[in-house]
Amino acid sequence: MAGHNLLGEKGEKMAVDFLVAHGYEIIITNWRENKFEVDIIAIDKEEIVFVEVKTRSTDVFGSPEESVTLKKQQHLINGADHYIQENEIDLECRFDVISIILNSNQEEVKHIKNAFYPEA
Repeated sequence: MAGHNLLGEKGEKMAVDFLVAHGYEIIITNWRENKFEVDIIAIDKEEIVFVEVKTRSTDVFGSPEESVTLKKQQHLINGADHYIQENEIDLECRFDVISIILNSNQEEVKHIKNAFYPEA
């Protein structure tokens, strides 16, 4: 497995552990259906939360969260809509990003709640 895939897997595990430690109920990780994919789907109080995890070994070329482009946001929104309809979810929804810098000298987790919103 490529090094960046291992880094991503470690980052996603750290993100799950972070969310659980902060009282989130994890519904599913690495959800995929058709062309849609979401890293983490969780419940936070009365909201369903769709979480994109971005892990980098350094922020030299920008912070990990900066790589969540408008195109990626729209893909996540469409995936969330599909998931909500398929599972008949009746909760408010939110889109979060967990940004992780992970290397031999640093482990930094940044949770950005309401990182973006669907356009009305």
